[in-house]
Amino acid sequence: MRLGGKKYFDKSFITFIVVGVINTLFGMAIMLVLYNVFGCSYWVSSFFDYFFGSILSYFLNKHFTFHYQGSDWRSIVKFTVNIVVCYVIAYSIALPLTRFALESMHFSKAIVENIAMLVGTGLFMVINYLGQKFFAFKKSI
Repeated sequence: MRLGGKKYFDKSFITFIVVGVINTLFGMAIMLVLYNVFGCSYWVSSFFDYFFGSILSYFLNKHFTFHYQGSDWRSIVKFTVNIVVCYVIAYSIALPLTRFALESMHFSKAIVENIAMLVGTGLFMVINYLGQKFFAFKKSI
C-alpha cells in the first residue's frame, strides 16, 4: 500500500507478522499469567508483556524483518522510544474503547480488561510496525 510515495506495507510486513505472532504468544502468556494467576493490574501485566516482548522483538525484527545494519545503540534508543509511544497510545485507547463498547453487557472488570488487553495488542501491532519500519529501523538512503 502506498500513500504519498511511501510504501507502507511490503514483504517485510509478512515477516513482521510472523515475528509478531511468536513475540505476541510469548508476551501475552506473560501478561495473562500475571493478570489472571498473580493478580497484577492491567497496567503492570501489560507493561511486563511489552518489556520482555520488546527485548525479543528488537532482536528478531532488527535481524530478520528489517535487516538493519546501523548502530546498535542508536537503534536501541529509537526502538525503545517507538515501543513506549506505541504502548501508551495503544493501551490508553484500548481500555476506554473496550469499556465503552461493552458497558451495556455488564461484564466483570476482569473480562473487560482481558478483552482490552487483546484490543491493545492489535492496535499496538499496527502502529508498532509503522514505527519500526519508518523510525527505529529506517534505512539510510
